[in-house]
Amino acid sequence: QVQLVESGGGLVQPGGSLRLSCAASGFTFNIYAMGWYRQAPGKQREFVAGINTGGTTNYVDSVKGRFTISRDNAKNTVYLQMNNLKPEDTAVYYCNGRTTKYDYWGQGTQVTVSS
Repeated sequence: QVQLVESGGGLVQPGGSLRLSCAASGFTFNIYAMGWYRQAPGKQREFVAGINTGGTTNYVDSVKGRFTISRDNAKNTVYLQMNNLKPEDTAVYYCNGRTTKYDYWGQGTQVTVSS
């Protein structure tokens, strides 16, 4: 059974930090490109950050220099370190794992940035 389970969300003040984790099971993690997406109220889901099987990363422009994606293949886990958070980062954050054939999603974790 394929599972992607996100954790680490919560309420944080502007300028604060959070680290999201996504624990994967039920598939061969190290052959999947992994990513984080987010969806704010009333908006479409958007790409935030991705990391391929070789460790190459990419980010949406709005988070460059603030967010860092990483993966630990030994733990079947992908992380998103989020620093200098802004109110506009408030959203439900989703973990994604994909190959050319398969596309898996987690249930999401809420991140709220507010004073």
